Amino acid sequence: MDRYSSALFILLVLVVGLNILDSFFTMMILDSKGVEVNPIVGAVIDLHGEKFWMWKFGLVSFCLVLLCLHSTFKWTRGVIVALSSIYLAVVIYQLFLLLHP
Repeated sequence: MDRYSSALFILLVLVVGLNILDSFFTMMILDSKGVEVNPIVGAVIDLHGEKFWMWKFGLVSFCLVLLCLHSTFKWTRGVIVALSSIYLAVVIYQLFLLLHP
């Protein structure tokens, strides 16, 4: 029997994929003279430039591993669903910005 459900796996992969898209779209928006509204990510971009995505990918992936390991707690699944919903909304907003300059 699997320890983790396929639904949990799909949500975690979704968040990783949306995180990658978020980083990619952020770089495209910044290249188009846009600004980063997240002050933490903005500070990392100021420090590391276009390599900020490595920091962001590592941090988000680490947090997802922790959430996966604690997925037996009822609140954790809600956090993962909320996180995937937030990332989906951010990516949709970024697509809107990119398609409607």
